Amino acid sequence: MQILKHGLAIIVALSLFGCQASKPPIAPVSFVDIPKFMGDWYVIANIPTFVEEGAHNAIESYKLKEDGSIQTTFTFHQDSFDGELKTYKPVGYVEDHTTNALWGMQFIWPIKADYRIIYLTDDYSQTIIARNKRDYVWIMARTPHISDEDYQHMLGIIEKVGYDISKVKRVPQKWPTK
Repeated sequence: MQILKHGLAIIVALSLFGCQASKPPIAPVSFVDIPKFMGDWYVIANIPTFVEEGAHNAIESYKLKEDGSIQTTFTFHQDSFDGELKTYKPVGYVEDHTTNALWGMQFIWPIKADYRIIYLTDDYSQTIIARNKRDYVWIMARTPHISDEDYQHMLGIIEKVGYDISKVKRVPQKWPTK
């Protein structure tokens, strides 16, 4: 009986420790105008998924479909600016229609990955996409380059919500000037 009590106490302590160690959900922005958010976003930096390792000239494009879902096209060149062009086409689904800032991103049915718009400039020129797990994050902009001041500001936001910013990598972007 004594062993059972100690075992139960250890299980309760470990579960409480697990609760204390988990981080609260990352709050999204208060509202996203979906049509305004659509279009091309250059990936400035990220904590990359295995698919994104070595990405150059990465662009995420969004297009609102008639059914309200968001056709996403993610393109990049693998390992160099002239490397193999890779294209992925997940579908986004707005999951909170009050804010439009919480999405599910579906690469493979039926799994929808957490996708949270946690920062968005008033002019919709820069954004941060995060996940509650704090495993991946994306800094994106409407232009392929942003100021170092803006980049540092966004890194600060990412760190404040609990990410290890030492894992954030800049995505090489090099485009012809017009």
